[in-house]
Amino acid sequence: MNDAKTQPTLPDHLSGNPRSPHHVAECFEHHIGIRLNGKERFDVEEYCISEGWVKIPSPKALDRRGQPMLIKLKGTVEAFYK
Repeated sequence: MNDAKTQPTLPDHLSGNPRSPHHVAECFEHHIGIRLNGKERFDVEEYCISEGWVKIPSPKALDRRGQPMLIKLKGTVEAFYK
C-alpha cells in the first residue's frame, strides 16, 4: 500500500508514444487507467484532461510510417492509477 507515495502525479496531457514531447516515462512504470464519459477504455494512446479528449488507434488505417492513425474522441476524461 506504500505504492501511492511513490507514484508521480498524472499530467494533464500524456502520450504513450516515446517520441512524443508529452511522454513521461515515470508514469508508465505503474498501470494507468483512463475513463471516458464514465466508461473505462483500454486502448487509449494519448489523453488531455483539460481539453476533454483521448486518442485511440484506428483498427485498419496506417500513417506513412506504418503506425496506426489516431482517432480523437471527446468527452469527460479521468486518469487514475490502478
